[in-house]
Formats: sequence, structure tokens, C-alpha cells
Amino acid sequence: MSARRGTVPVRGYAVTPWSRALIDVVEGRNTGDGGVPVVDSTRITKARRYFRDRHVHQLTIRPGTVTSSVQGSQLDPFEVIVSMRTVDTPTVVTLLSARDGVTEVMSLARGEQPRTLGELILPTESADVAGDCTCPDDSGRCIHVLSTMFEVAAEIDRSPTTLLTVMGTSLPELLDAIEDLSPTRPPAPAESGRTESEGSRSAEPAGTPPRVDFFGTGATAPSLPSPPRMSPLTDLDGTALRAALRASGIAPGDIAEAIDDLTDLYDRIIED
Repeated sequence: MSARRGTVPVRGYAVTPWSRALIDVVEGRNTGDGGVPVVDSTRITKARRYFRDRHVHQLTIRPGTVTSSVQGSQLDPFEVIVSMRTVDTPTVVTLLSARDGVTEVMSLARGEQPRTLGELILPTESADVAGDCTCPDDSGRCIHVLSTMFEVAAEIDRSPTTLLTVMGTSLPELLDAIEDLSPTRPPAPAESGRTESEGSRSAEPAGTPPRVDFFGTGATAPSLPSPPRMSPLTDLDGTALRAALRASGIAPGDIAEAIDDLTDLYDRIIED
């Protein structure tokens, strides 16, 4: 009896809002103002294969800088350095406070990716991400730079605070800046006998339903989230997808390439 053939799960990246937004900037998908053009699909497909086959080694993420060694077509690996246009932490906190989003910072500890904070720290244009590689391709978006950033996106999927490091800040720095921004509240007058919340309720028109502060923070309820861009190919059950491809007549050795082609086709469809 022949041994049962095992299956290798397809590696995914950019399956969460922050990492997807980062990769969109890296690939130039959100550029419509005459800036760096969209990276051609051939490079993206090759970079995906490098990511899937784990060609990226010694990935190091430091504040504002990412380095790696990528095994390419030559005997020696290519050295990659990606430099980010970092954010100013006090400015981020000031803007976050103006948008009533300070409480979002604590949600990072729960592994969440708050929308407002992401909008303030994520790069917004391709020029914010500068890639350099020792390979002959000097475009700044060679397959080695792309595959390295795909690995970074996968790290952000696992730990959202990785994006903070990439953009030159950290959770402790954000918390310190919030503490510095928060004014010291003066004690309530002794003769008042009422809390601030009680005084504000007395000023409300009669018949106004009471506001219930379930968490005791006085924070404004956040807006409803918008559905993030997702790739169904990375969200689907990899075993079922490979079984469907085999049933359609694709040879087992060509399934990985077929998945890459489907991913590229999906990207083209949603861009139109």
C-alpha cells in the first residue's frame, strides 16, 4: 500500500487590513496621481513564489528599516534593504486624539488592527517605501524586495505591532505620548456635590433617554468598520482548493503555479 501523500498548506500574506494596505502601497496599487506605476504582474507572481517557497532568510525588522537575504537565481543570495518614511509619534497621538481614537491604542494589546490608528501610521504613497537590492534590477521593486515585504506583511498578520516597528514607533512610545498629551484634570469643587457626568445630564432636554456608559470610560462609541480588502484564495481551505484544481485536470506538480495564476487573475478583476 502506497504511503498517503501529505499536503503542504499554501502560505498567505496580507490577509488583515493593515498588511493589505501596506502591500497595496508597495505594489503601487493606490497610485493614481502620476507617481510610481503599479508593479507588473510578472514580478508580483515571481515574488509570491519566492515567498511561498521561503526564499527570504534572515528577515530583520528594525524601526524604519527592514533587511533580508533572498535566495534568487544566483549562487549567492541577494541582500535587501527597505527603508520607510517613518512617522512622528507625538504627531500621530495628537491627530489620534483629534479624531477621538486614543482608546484604539489599547486594542493593539488584544491583537486588533484599529482603523484610525492604521490610517495615521501606514504609508500612503510608493515613495514612502524605498527598496534597495544587490541584484541587477535597480527599479526598487524587484522580486527580492517584493518577497521581503510579503514576509513583513505576514509578520503584521501575526502581530499588528510589527507595523509600528516598521514605521518607526512602538506601543510604549505611543502610550508615553498619550500620557504627555493628557491634561491633568482639576478636582471637582467641594460644594458642587455632583460629578461632571451628572451635571451634563441635568443640562439635557427633558425626555432625553439616559446615556449608559457600559465601560465607565466616557468614550465615544467607534464607528462601524468597513470591510477590508481580502483575497478569497488565501482565505479558502487550501486542501479543498487543491482538490478542486486536481479535479479540473491540473497536474499535481502544477497546482502551486495555478494558485499563483488565480491570485493574479483575482487582482486584475478587482482593479477593473
